[in-house]
Amino acid sequence: MSQRKLIRPDTIDSRASGRGTRRKQAPPEQTNAEEFYYLKQMAAKTPMVFILTNDEELRGWIEWYDKNALKINRTNEPNLLILKHNIRYMFKEDELRRVRKRERALAGASSDD
Repeated sequence: MSQRKLIRPDTIDSRASGRGTRRKQAPPEQTNAEEFYYLKQMAAKTPMVFILTNDEELRGWIEWYDKNALKINRTNEPNLLILKHNIRYMFKEDELRRVRKRERALAGASSDD
């Protein structure tokens, strides 16, 4: 009697042919988008508006940040350390100016009618 030869396909070849059952990888837990945004605003010392959960509005620029807090520098007012969970949202101060300018233009156009 002769011995039988076991023939197994190479795992590399089966993946290359598309037959391998590969699971889709989960997206990364951290994308670093928040870090990129903070670093960009810090480098430019962009004037920001911070709306807190109690509807208080703060203005200043971001000096530094960590996982849970932002340090805000303000002109003619004390600097603040704000916990991130107290910030409802934030945006660049220039965006507020643009919106107000657009509102004034629309109000002027509607009063002309």
